Amino acid sequence: MALGFIKKVFTFGKEKPVEQAPPSPFALTPEEKTAIAAETEPHARKEDLPVSPADPVAPEVMDTAGGPSDDGVEEDPPLLPAVDQIGDLGVTPLSLLQAEAAVEAVEDVAAAEPSFDQALRDAGEEDRRGDSGDGPVQAVAVAGDETLVEAARDADSVAAPEPVDEPAAHPVGAISDEAEEVQVTGRADPALPKGFSTGPAVIEPLPVAPQAKLSWFQRLRQGLSRTSSQLTGQIAALFTKRKLDEQTLQDLEDLLIQADLGVETAMRVTDTLSSERYGKDVTGEDVSRIMASEITKVLTPVAKPLQLDLNHKPHVILVVGVNGTGKTTTIGKLAAKLSGAGLKVMLAAGDTFRAAAIEQLKIWADRTQSEFIGTKLGADAAGLAYDAFEQAKAKKCDVLIIDTAGRLQNKAELMAELEKIVRVLGKLDPDAPHTVLQTLDATTGQNALSQVEIFRNVAGVNGLIMTKLDGTARGGILVAISAKHKLPVYFIGIGEGVDDLEPFEANDFARAIAGIAQ
Repeated sequence: MALGFIKKVFTFGKEKPVEQAPPSPFALTPEEKTAIAAETEPHARKEDLPVSPADPVAPEVMDTAGGPSDDGVEEDPPLLPAVDQIGDLGVTPLSLLQAEAAVEAVEDVAAAEPSFDQALRDAGEEDRRGDSGDGPVQAVAVAGDETLVEAARDADSVAAPEPVDEPAAHPVGAISDEAEEVQVTGRADPALPKGFSTGPAVIEPLPVAPQAKLSWFQRLRQGLSRTSSQLTGQIAALFTKRKLDEQTLQDLEDLLIQADLGVETAMRVTDTLSSERYGKDVTGEDVSRIMASEITKVLTPVAKPLQLDLNHKPHVILVVGVNGTGKTTTIGKLAAKLSGAGLKVMLAAGDTFRAAAIEQLKIWADRTQSEFIGTKLGADAAGLAYDAFEQAKAKKCDVLIIDTAGRLQNKAELMAELEKIVRVLGKLDPDAPHTVLQTLDATTGQNALSQVEIFRNVAGVNGLIMTKLDGTARGGILVAISAKHKLPVYFIGIGEGVDDLEPFEANDFARAIAGIAQ
């Protein structure tokens, strides 16, 4: 049956005659070739030249001049038949053209014949139609294709392949996952060995450990780290392998004064150290311990709570200070503490010079749920203080906190305006303002001493709040101010948050500035 199909599909015949190539118009005739050869042949010349009696080259050299001898070596037969020599004019011989034409004819016949795969598909279609075949096919030789004839002769003797069970077909419209994946991606996933899996890598985020909330002392020590590290480092370098003598005590006193601790505190530390360890070896830990003890003695009398006389409603708190000491932010933090305790608070925007001061205080009033009173920019601050007192009294507010414009202590006209605010409040209540708080910027250093002195004389400052201790290495100025003016220090600030304003504790501050753990 297969031979019958091949007989129908393939047509065998005689070899196509090879077309003779037309003669080239540039071909040379035999006469022309003879003439050209005669012209190019070298002519014999007869010259009277001296002839050597013996040949200078030995016969053995002449025999091997072209390389090793070829005796006993058989040459390989040529792959192609010999080709006539090409003429001097570059014309291709007729025999070469005929060979090229024969090769092209064979290629054309091979291209016209159907492929073997197509023959098998057509044979399968005949089997399904029930064709019984036509019997053996007569072998007809095709020139140059004996392999195909032998395959056709033996086709009937080959056993038919056994039927193979086809996999069950999927329902109409149903496509398996593997087939669908092959259709989409063009390939199926390879079978991976044990221990591997396919799919994108999943990176699980690392668990974030919750940050432990620091205690107030830890935050205070962290805020004063620049002051304490600088001070303790210099002390340790001073007392390295050195006995305590007069020169060492003088060097220590200079070091403490440079740290803004003040002359009085520096002398107290050196006197105590001299009485305990004079003439003996002293370490930096010994000096830090004595320094913390003496600073605590200086600060303990001024570490007092802010007293509110609620019999006077409202209790008026006037906040003063130079530019940039954090007055408005400190007022907001105080209002948050008082409102959280259940007191009714009013905030008065008395800083009518700074454009953003009024809006900033209004935001703090909204956050702390406090009453607010303000005026236009450039208005009289003393008139605002008068209106604020009247409204706070009418609304039965417990505390009235009045903000003032920042001013330098050496500006006489600005200090006179502050004095006017105090006089106006005194007319409404002889005891008003009941508390005058001055905010001090720890970064100002020794300049804070003169600020306290002038504001105390003009506005009657009776309490201090030290701010920005976390941004300076000069936190020791609070010790010098306390030793000189003996004013109460109510609060200290070490940050911008509401919880960063805490009551002043003398022992904690002394140990933090000396670098001693609690």
